[in-house]
Amino acid sequence: MRPRHIALAVLVAALWGVNFVVIELGLDHFPPLLFSALRFLAAAVPAIFLLGRPSVAWKWVVGVGLVLGVGKFGLLFIGMDQGMPAGLSSLVLQIQAVFTALFAVLALSERPGRIRVAGMAVALAGIAVAAVDEGAGGPVLAFVLVVGAAACWGVSNVFTRRAAPQDALTFMVWVSAVPVLPLLVLSLLFEGPDRDAEALAALDWSGVGIILFVAWVSTVFGFGAWGFLLRQYPASSVAPFTLLVPVFGMSSAALVLGEDVTPLRWCAAALLVGGVALTSGVGLRTATPSPGPEAGVSAATAGAAVAVAGPATASGPRAAADARVRRPAGPAAPPPPGASASRTPSTPRCPDPSRPGTPPAAAPRSPAAAE
Repeated sequence: MRPRHIALAVLVAALWGVNFVVIELGLDHFPPLLFSALRFLAAAVPAIFLLGRPSVAWKWVVGVGLVLGVGKFGLLFIGMDQGMPAGLSSLVLQIQAVFTALFAVLALSERPGRIRVAGMAVALAGIAVAAVDEGAGGPVLAFVLVVGAAACWGVSNVFTRRAAPQDALTFMVWVSAVPVLPLLVLSLLFEGPDRDAEALAALDWSGVGIILFVAWVSTVFGFGAWGFLLRQYPASSVAPFTLLVPVFGMSSAALVLGEDVTPLRWCAAALLVGGVALTSGVGLRTATPSPGPEAGVSAATAGAAVAVAGPATASGPRAAADARVRRPAGPAAPPPPGASASRTPSTPRCPDPSRPGTPPAAAPRSPAAAE
């Protein structure tokens, strides 16, 4: 990757990590479900009027919108509102790679190799360590809600893999329009119209800035830049940068919010990031779509989660050359009259100076040239 594109990938990962801190600040202004609805409303409007229709069936747009917008972000925002730390949330949410791989086995009949199975075990061990750390000083229910959000993200990743959108940004914008009304209805039912009205009446510039950051900077710009990188480079080159998201999330939460990062949490981070790397196939020679980070698409909007990787498929000139090599040969031509019976097809013919027009012998091809 070019240096400026590496810098862009690191910037996107940093924005997605810092986004957890911004969400934490936004929960001081809005109830969680209302906040999530406003976030998706700002992400969809006015972009939805500037972009074309998505190039996938509407059932996938609605399905991803409900599972990702209502399920994942609804549970994530509620969990953080109930006391789940922002830094730990950015870490625990990465277990989506394991859920995606498991759901891909069930829905897509994909078979993870031994390395990915080992990665799942390591990542689950990291979740167990994080649960012990959080259980010692935080609400367990909030932790479970964020794990549930990761499971919803895994389902949305599989849906996105089935949808295979051509334009990740357009797909994400239309997906963002789906959960707005369901989230508003749920907010009115569970958070109450009085609380929603009070939050909207107290809306100030800091609240507006928070909504615009999570909607435009994290979602629209983040996924637009991520989609650009995926069009320029293989997903296997871009996907590893998402492992920086919890690093930026935990670091920014410690700096801005003063969250403690205990040795046990560092241990959980090492296990989770390492396990997710193995589960996602980072470093393996597979054609893997990339996971979207926090803003929700793993990929989903970046193309699909890296954990739903299938077997590599050859394409381009190399595939065409391989196809020509493997093409069944036609019937062998009969030997010319007088040809020696001992001559084999692999024996090169030497040019005969006495016979003009005899083609020269072809030079033997080396293995490298054969490829």
